[in-house]
Amino acid sequence: MNAQRAGTTPIPVEQPVPIIVSLFNNKGGVGKTTFLFHVAHRLADIGKTVLMVDCDSQCNLTAYSLAEAAIDQAWQPAGNSIYRQIEPVHRTIGDIRNRAPSTVSPRLHLVPGDLSLSEFEDRLGDSWSAARGGNEAALRAQSAIYRVILQSIQKSNAQIVLLDLGPNLGAINRAVLACSDYIITPVSPDLFSIRGTENLGNKLVTWRSEWDQCNAAWAGEGIDIPAGHPKFLGYITQQHNIRNNAAGMTQGWQIFGNKVADAIQNNIVAKLSPLGQVAPPTAGSYNLGMIPNLHSLIPYSLNARKPVFHCTSIDGLRGAHTTSAQNSRVLFDPVANVLAAMA
Repeated sequence: MNAQRAGTTPIPVEQPVPIIVSLFNNKGGVGKTTFLFHVAHRLADIGKTVLMVDCDSQCNLTAYSLAEAAIDQAWQPAGNSIYRQIEPVHRTIGDIRNRAPSTVSPRLHLVPGDLSLSEFEDRLGDSWSAARGGNEAALRAQSAIYRVILQSIQKSNAQIVLLDLGPNLGAINRAVLACSDYIITPVSPDLFSIRGTENLGNKLVTWRSEWDQCNAAWAGEGIDIPAGHPKFLGYITQQHNIRNNAAGMTQGWQIFGNKVADAIQNNIVAKLSPLGQVAPPTAGSYNLGMIPNLHSLIPYSLNARKPVFHCTSIDGLRGAHTTSAQNSRVLFDPVANVLAAMA
């Protein structure tokens, strides 16, 4: 259980403080949105209340979770998308709006993404220097997404918050990662994912120093500013072709798959450990699980807006596909169990 966050509205003692987890890799195409969607549903299945927040302007998580009519409604001026809630800050006409997240299922909620969120990038970039100097307007901009997350937690009674980010190291992701208690990094066993870990580790170190400046410079009241020091919780290896061997993947995928652990250790763990931003490894390893390529099961899942393990013959599955879909839930259980134990 986390300690009460400084500056936030006190949470009743009987309620555990929710954990906020970012699923992030600055290299795209590693399946982070699909993974987040499935882990969120597994957590809901085992009784946890989950809030998903789509902070990627591509809105893939939102498209996976909501019908088109609900997405259109979320994007309307009175809607509840992430952009509509921070819009007054972006336009410098007021502070964040207070709107409830969408309900995906009784225990699963979503702050919908919005294509217009990308417009907020320049506002955050232009105000970053002033924020580090303690300027109130700039700090309201930098903390806007965090404050939307906090009020969405209260409205959904979420125990676990999962944040979906775009694959870049821009100003929006700097603001979103600062909101997080933990980071999980999905990686593919390929050269680009391995190289990407170096960029991620370096940026997290730089951003920690700069968020420390923001918090030290602000002496006022009434703004919840993110701490800016998320802990690395571990990584997930995804999208390889599975084999029944020690590595759990084909020989081709092992060329880079065998290098992932060292890259994570050298590029992320070693750099963040001196800052106290690494959680103790789970069962002695930062490898939280392996999700093989689910191939043709994913289109059925996307079409039904359900996780693979909830899809049945009603959704078009036949024969061995049905069994494979049902069995896929065990792939996501290791991470779901880790997060459930922390909440």
